[in-house]
Amino acid sequence: MKLSLSESFNNLVKQFIKFGIVGLSNTAIAYLIIVVTLLCLSPFKLSYDFYVANVVSFVLSVAWSYYWNRRYVFNISKKFSFKSEFYMLLKTYASYFFTGIVLTNIGSYVFIVLFDIDKYIAPFFNLLFTVPLNFLLIKFFALK
Repeated sequence: MKLSLSESFNNLVKQFIKFGIVGLSNTAIAYLIIVVTLLCLSPFKLSYDFYVANVVSFVLSVAWSYYWNRRYVFNISKKFSFKSEFYMLLKTYASYFFTGIVLTNIGSYVFIVLFDIDKYIAPFFNLLFTVPLNFLLIKFFALK
């Protein structure tokens, strides 16, 4: 059955809203991981601690996001072989790599170093760029 343009658009909007809900939970988890990592690294007085925190947060939060986007946002309940499942997970990490590592670290540098924004606040500014791009990458690349 072919969907009309308005039905397709409505489905896309519903998915984006669900993606936002998963994203909120993912953001909370990612932020918590960043804070915990920064606190754990604080005794070492590293000037690059926020980069390490971003990477740790990325690795753990992408796994969370993959599970919930697959199950809840895009309703993929089909069982896949280990190889296919691993390939989709790998594509998810690749999708988030650009936004979660490259853009986030560039954004962190700009906000923290250039604009002197607190490193505990800067991650929220990065969301303005990463959320819409993540949705498109996951929908049209990672889970296809």
